[in-house]
Amino acid sequence: MAIHTPLLPAKFGPANVYFKCENLQRGGAFKIRGAYNNLAQLAPAVRARGVIAYSSGNHAQAVALAAKLFGVPAAIVMLNQSVAEKVARTKEYGAEVIFGGDSSETIKARAEEIAAERDITLIPPFDHPGTIAGQGTIGLEILEDLPEVETLVVPIGGGGLISGIATAVKEIRTSIRVIGVEPEGAPTMCESLKAGKLVTLPETNTIADGLKPARAGDLTFAAVRRYVDETVLVPDSAILEAVAQLLKQEKLVVEPSGAASFAAVRSGKVVVSGPTVCVLSGGNITGALLRSV
Repeated sequence: MAIHTPLLPAKFGPANVYFKCENLQRGGAFKIRGAYNNLAQLAPAVRARGVIAYSSGNHAQAVALAAKLFGVPAAIVMLNQSVAEKVARTKEYGAEVIFGGDSSETIKARAEEIAAERDITLIPPFDHPGTIAGQGTIGLEILEDLPEVETLVVPIGGGGLISGIATAVKEIRTSIRVIGVEPEGAPTMCESLKAGKLVTLPETNTIADGLKPARAGDLTFAAVRRYVDETVLVPDSAILEAVAQLLKQEKLVVEPSGAASFAAVRSGKVVVSGPTVCVLSGGNITGALLRSV
């Protein structure tokens, strides 16, 4: 089960900035919320047969951990180029790791095939009501800890995180501003919003490996269109600078995907006016990158 993560005021930078520290979550990222919620909703007999997921890394670890907590088998289809540390952690939680290709669409297709072959349940990384609802608990925690919050800044990969948070907070207080952040090299949601429909990018290229799916989801796209006020793009250079500042000055270990929200604030892509929360979505940074910042 997920923990209620701390909401910490920034020590440096603009005033009124706070960090929602999902980098301190079980499994090292917010993903355990949706993964655990999905497994909890399965009938015991169905859950006992096992589960499968597809992921570049953080959802992989989350499903592996959730399955371990429930005492059921898990198989995870990962990218051929998934970060070695994330693969290792997934295996340490007891999951079977299957390398299934070089794109999010390819590993999704492979996971669906295996789910059918083995008669086990697929746990989607973002485009599922149970996943979105689980991630939405972050928004509820922020409202509980900082009722006066005016702006939430949230990274976007497939859109499950921002969909859950935005739905939760906007249904309670419509005046809260929700801003999504994507890397310039993976503008999946931005391009879909611009086109007015879901688009599949021919390729994505960013250091933020958790924010690079080539296509968002139907449910997440609809939620973003309805509840999110704005989306912005940040370059990898700004993300890396944010990672360094979070580590050296805030004493927080945050991976590039998790630091995208602060990168948007730090670089001026998001102007702070009133209490602003940056969701630091994960802390599963590689050893090589940690040594280089």
